[in-house]
Amino acid sequence: MPIQELIRKHKIKLEDQKIIRAAFEFAASAHTGQKRRSGEDYVHHPLSTADFLADWGLDTPTIVAAILHDVPENTQHSLDDLKKLFGDEITFLVLGVTKLGRIKLRSVKDAAYIETMRRMVLAMAEDIRVVLIKLADRLHNMLTLASLPRDSQERVANETLEIYAPLAARLGMGEVRGQLEDLAFPVVYPKEYKNLSAQVRPLLADADKYIPRAQDEITRILKMHEIPFRQIQGRIKHLYSLYQKLQRPEYSMDMAKVYDLIALRIITDTVENCYGILGIIHQYFKPLRGRIKDYIAVPKPNGYKSLHTTVFGPERKFVEIQIRTERMHEEAEFGIASHWAYIEHGKPKKGARVDHRLAWVRQLREWQKETERPAEEFLESLKIDFFKNRIFIFTPKGDVKDLPEGSTPIDFAFAVHSDLGYHCGGAKINGKMEKLETKLKNGDMVEILEDKKIKVARDWLKMAASSNARSKIRAFIKKNEEGLISRFTPDFMRRK
Repeated sequence: MPIQELIRKHKIKLEDQKIIRAAFEFAASAHTGQKRRSGEDYVHHPLSTADFLADWGLDTPTIVAAILHDVPENTQHSLDDLKKLFGDEITFLVLGVTKLGRIKLRSVKDAAYIETMRRMVLAMAEDIRVVLIKLADRLHNMLTLASLPRDSQERVANETLEIYAPLAARLGMGEVRGQLEDLAFPVVYPKEYKNLSAQVRPLLADADKYIPRAQDEITRILKMHEIPFRQIQGRIKHLYSLYQKLQRPEYSMDMAKVYDLIALRIITDTVENCYGILGIIHQYFKPLRGRIKDYIAVPKPNGYKSLHTTVFGPERKFVEIQIRTERMHEEAEFGIASHWAYIEHGKPKKGARVDHRLAWVRQLREWQKETERPAEEFLESLKIDFFKNRIFIFTPKGDVKDLPEGSTPIDFAFAVHSDLGYHCGGAKINGKMEKLETKLKNGDMVEILEDKKIKVARDWLKMAASSNARSKIRAFIKKNEEGLISRFTPDFMRRK
């Protein structure tokens, strides 16, 4: 893609064109003579990375940093050279991407790997745009993966499934996540990919023909009722997402149990019209029991909002219908990138609204800073709190706590307040007394019954799913065990 095409495609403002052109000319000169394994000029990669970011709506400094992101690592030019020509902000972003580029998925006990993971978290907390550049960089690398040797393909694809796709999901970038997973799937699980592709191929061929007919039928119905809508999109479920669903016990690899292979997205202008459209759809197409989900009233932990219903659609075929506003749709596709607010060096930029989805990053960063932890324990926290799905749990007053999937009332108690965790005597879930080991579900309302006579028990470590609760339980046990030793050890033994 020539630089002129990027400028024209994204309607770059005249005042921004000069620095973008300067960055491209600098990068093209720096990468002169360098080729990718695919045979194309190297500069095509950073330009493609910048193109993705422009698609996602990122600002000019981010686009410039994307164009320059491989210069310090792959050319004779240094970060100081970039700083002189393009300033502190862009150089800071390039430095962050350079740090993230050192991530290599290796043994859990590899100290260098764990240190790099720490850098990744710190870079995220300092400026989320660094991570967005890295995601765009990885997406283009996955699109050109076939040109690498097989062992390199497997390493990069594994990193993508284990690190970058979950990261995109956590930032609410559903479409980016789906693309990354589908590109990695045939490399990491070739046999499973081949088998599922063969099974799904005839269904997808039928879906390609069915979607336009269903769109026409629903368009006719909505126009007849004079309810406004902007567009009706059709989508087929991402293959890796389908594979993951089929792995779950309730599906047991049975395609007949999957009702969302085909989905229609109805995009409208207001929340009121979302609910109005849902009512009309149910007038004409019978919904499946238990398949109506209101993610507008209770969004998913990554901020996703939409109404979902699965119906016997046109021609009596199962189809999932998602109804959302334009803003919700942009957020569902591009997540935090659709209305990002960033943090420079740990401080909110003046006038910027810090997105609530950044809170978990800052929390993890502060947690790391405040506590001295073994490397393995830090990595465990990433696996639990960073890569796992999240759930929203309500307090009796309506406040919301964001917890990892699999959390129990003990995790919730520590999330509310440490003292409440230490004296957690029982829990009511949705008004009913439940055991402390009960797994919480998204949207549960939990009331913790505090009992000052209760003390933390070792068994709580088995019940807790969050690193926050586990770390506080461990610290409490260690402190009190040391207290017992100091109180009951005779003086002559202490002197030794």
